[in-house]
Amino acid sequence: MDNIESGNDRVLQVDIEKEMKKSYLDYAMTVIVSRALPDVRDGLKPVHRRILYAMSELGMTPDKPHKKSARIVGEVLGKYHPHGDTAVYDAMVRLAQDFSTRYELIDGHGNFGSIDGDGAAAMRYTEARMSKMALEMLRDINKETVDYKFNFDETLKEPCVLPAKYPNLLVNGSNGIAVGMASSIPPHNMGEVIDGTIAYIDNDEITVDELMEYIKGPDFPTGAAIIGKENIKRAYRTGRGKVVVRAVTEIEEMKNNKSRIVVSEIPYQVNKARLIEKIAYLVRDKKIEGITDLRDESDRTGMRIVIEIKKDYNPNIVLNNLYKHTQMQDTFSIIMIALVNNQPKVLNLKEMIHYYVMHQKDVITRRTQYDLNKAEARAHILEGLRIALDNIDEIIRIIRASYNDAELKLMERFELSEIQAKAIVDMRLRRLQGLEREKIDEEYAELIKLINKYREILANELLLMNIIKEELTEVRNKFSDDRRTSINSDEGEINYEDLIEEQNVAITITKHGYVKRMPEDTYRAQKRGGKGIMGLSTREGDYVKDILITSTHDYLLFFTNRGKIYQIKAYEIPEARRQAKGTAIINIIPVESGEKVTKVIPMKDKEYEDEELIFSTKLGKIKKTRIDEFSNIRKSGIIAIKLSEDDELNGVSKILGGEDIFIVTKKGKAIRFKEEEVRSMGRTASGVRSITLERNDEIVSMDILEEEKEMFVITEYGYGKMTKTDLYRCQARAGKGVKTYKITKKTGDIVGSLILDKEDDIMLISKDGVIIRMSASEVSTMGRATQGVRVMKLNEGDSVVSLTKIEFDED
Repeated sequence: MDNIESGNDRVLQVDIEKEMKKSYLDYAMTVIVSRALPDVRDGLKPVHRRILYAMSELGMTPDKPHKKSARIVGEVLGKYHPHGDTAVYDAMVRLAQDFSTRYELIDGHGNFGSIDGDGAAAMRYTEARMSKMALEMLRDINKETVDYKFNFDETLKEPCVLPAKYPNLLVNGSNGIAVGMASSIPPHNMGEVIDGTIAYIDNDEITVDELMEYIKGPDFPTGAAIIGKENIKRAYRTGRGKVVVRAVTEIEEMKNNKSRIVVSEIPYQVNKARLIEKIAYLVRDKKIEGITDLRDESDRTGMRIVIEIKKDYNPNIVLNNLYKHTQMQDTFSIIMIALVNNQPKVLNLKEMIHYYVMHQKDVITRRTQYDLNKAEARAHILEGLRIALDNIDEIIRIIRASYNDAELKLMERFELSEIQAKAIVDMRLRRLQGLEREKIDEEYAELIKLINKYREILANELLLMNIIKEELTEVRNKFSDDRRTSINSDEGEINYEDLIEEQNVAITITKHGYVKRMPEDTYRAQKRGGKGIMGLSTREGDYVKDILITSTHDYLLFFTNRGKIYQIKAYEIPEARRQAKGTAIINIIPVESGEKVTKVIPMKDKEYEDEELIFSTKLGKIKKTRIDEFSNIRKSGIIAIKLSEDDELNGVSKILGGEDIFIVTKKGKAIRFKEEEVRSMGRTASGVRSITLERNDEIVSMDILEEEKEMFVITEYGYGKMTKTDLYRCQARAGKGVKTYKITKKTGDIVGSLILDKEDDIMLISKDGVIIRMSASEVSTMGRATQGVRVMKLNEGDSVVSLTKIEFDED
């Protein structure tokens, strides 16, 4: 770019895109390296490292009294961490919370928050000091074991990393959100991690799966239980994964056949108060039923949430619902990203241990070299002192005779170094007594042993690695404790069908698309001619148009007037009271505008294998399709039949083969033909003609006849009859059919028909929402072209809109 000079001003033109890229990259790397991600060696972010180092410099060790947190925060801010005091204090508080940190590095005194989400008191009120664990993080830091760097204003130096005498990154874990990446490393048990580290030192070719014999999985400070071992293995092998964590509960029996669920541990990072609040909301909104009381009985001895269950309710089902709808079961994401040589890397379990061991190898090497240098320097001085004691009289004479050059004359006379000569000159007279010679000789002999030992360690890697093992074992023996988080096999993972007891239910669907689920026995059988009961309170102009009896664990196939098919489980339909309106079906399946559900078929898994579906349309089309073509139904639905613009799908049935097809029209015609006359077609085919319709007529029902039974027909004004099916001879498909009902103004047009046994029940629904259930045996059997009898009494303006069959079950 050209530069523009104006007077004394100099303007530099830059490409804004390049400048933004460069500036944002600089910002991103600063966040990644200097704020958000932990170092793989000590498992600390810069703010935590600075807090511990500042406390160490202030002498806030575990054997000293607690000091004000504000003093610590001020020290950290003023010397090492030029950011907000809240950031420093929040980080410090977290290191002191026994529910956030598995092994606390800060010993806090005062209010440091609670698992209920209560914040810590202001830093001017709380006090703190280092914990014993923190001492292990800083041990030997003054022996040049780690590199130092300048602080923000280059007036002081701070460590780039702490010595960390145990694998803190695995033991305490870490969470951080950087730019474009995040780290989420769970805490682990100290004993397990150290045992795994020692196993790696003994065999650096150990596999991740073999390491898992020592490191079983995460060990959270709040306990709880991990469900499934495969997820842990996947995370440890790849560095990424998820584990399901579930609260620890116990079901206790109470008086009057009641029971209660007692929660003693909750998943990591779950707010107890919010969890209880969520359960209360679910009970209030009736999304979880069966709970009569909820209270928090937690105290200083431990957590105890009590959930009392209604009499005769299954507490296991309530518990499974709690797992499903609340954070009593939660997912912990594992993303093992840490800084390796100041670069973020995704690490598996073995790599994390490898980098820690390499760090310890460097720390021990540097510490040994430091101790060797100190020992050699001291031995060098002692060698000079020994020479002085051997020549004490001459040494005294030279010092007396010298003015300012005693050190130089001693160096010339006895070939001493400057350091040795200075030590002799500075030596007190009482050290010149003969008794001191023995002490100096003993100290020198010990130093020679140490020097030889240090040199041997530096020359022999096996000795160095043994020192790492010994020091790790020492830490484990001092701080190791029992595992808090249990690990359960995935056999106990939630099967959401277990959330609902398997039972027969009635599913109702209204004209305007409202659906609900109720117990089957909501509708008790009545005598023919009864007035029925109110099935639901509908909005004006709405009415129940379909009802079916199924099991809560069955699939429901929803077929729409536009020829599409959707699939859900019966228990996914919300349960409601008899008079409730229900839930808009658009909230359950994604039907489009103007699309209406015309048929619902219950289906079990095994029925996908060898059955077929037969489809019938309002304008007389019919087709047959293998049911396995609908085994992979997308959430957005798939095409079930291709329809002409003015046609609609209005009949679907399951068929095995060899049955007869019954088609009934609105104007009282019926046709019976063999199922073989409809060939099997693909999912998107449009089908063939089933019956030749007269003007203004349309198909109202299609039934499947396996053996000679009776056909029930109902009209819009509540008239109906039973007719033996053997009165209908088989015809060729696409014929005009025969008369099946005598239509009059009193009866109205035909609403629908059913093929029944006399033992079956019939359920009728009116436009006003009245539902009646009766036995088929209550309805008179009549000839084919008769008018029938009144089956359901209707109020003025009301009419029958739908019917369904409830098959007889001896059980």
